[in-house]
Amino acid sequence: MNTRKKHQQDPVQRSISPVVVSCDMITPYGHGVDACWDGLLSRDSAIAEFDRFNTEAFQSRAAAVVSDLDYLENDSLVLQMLRRLFLKPAVSIPEDSLLILATTKGEIDILEKSILKGSGDAAGSSLNNLLGKVSRLTGVSGGGVVVSAACASSTAALARAAAMIRCGKGDSVLVAACDSVTEFVYAGFSSLMALDRESSRPFDKNRKGLSLGEAAAYVLVMSESRAEREKRKILGKIEGWGLSDDANHMTGPSRTGDGLVRAVSGAMEMAGINQDEIGFISAHGTGTLYNDAMEMKAFN
Repeated sequence: MNTRKKHQQDPVQRSISPVVVSCDMITPYGHGVDACWDGLLSRDSAIAEFDRFNTEAFQSRAAAVVSDLDYLENDSLVLQMLRRLFLKPAVSIPEDSLLILATTKGEIDILEKSILKGSGDAAGSSLNNLLGKVSRLTGVSGGGVVVSAACASSTAALARAAAMIRCGKGDSVLVAACDSVTEFVYAGFSSLMALDRESSRPFDKNRKGLSLGEAAAYVLVMSESRAEREKRKILGKIEGWGLSDDANHMTGPSRTGDGLVRAVSGAMEMAGINQDEIGFISAHGTGTLYNDAMEMKAFN
């Protein structure tokens, strides 16, 4: 079992360390990482009542949506966001980059339009179809794959990108992520009784559930050697990751938290750090009774 500290990594391992060289996002706070960060620090919540579709029959009437998107018209909601994101990317994206698309439902509103309005091709809502669109939009030609793992899609995609670089399958991987608030998605979470009528309050004793939101984002991950060769600014390193599966229930987490413990332990071991070196935990924090309890048990 290799538990070497990161400063003890040999030159070969260091050269293929995955590093982040660019990122950008579209969120309800606007375009850009800074816009999202400033919005969060302002304590001005993006969660509010919206009128994209009729919410009277649902558990909640609020969500965090990008205000100027056209619903059930021409392009899907996620494609509208992705077009803005890649119209002028923050840095050049190498054509030989591998592509990972992270999404839960992708262009599910294409299916909705077909069913509700009788227009368009329902088959066009497939995730592989969206993968092709993103590939053409970004200009990458290195091949692509879809990672769809519900709320963990983006995290799992980043882990896969880092693993591909670490094992030498590529030296540049573009991770694109997107999801939108549609009637199908909203109805699904409402039927699970998982939506807070007001706004999500994770780890609060009065928590009632989660709040839905939409966004599109990308992260460009490279090997450290390529980033240095191309004189790219390194924003951060992905030192370790861990993935696990509770195999417990379609929507409910294991009560014990064992799966999360295995994932976190694996990430720390790969990075060669101990728990005293952890400075920040980004919890799932759904605001649901069982998930919040499981996460606190696992973190403790």
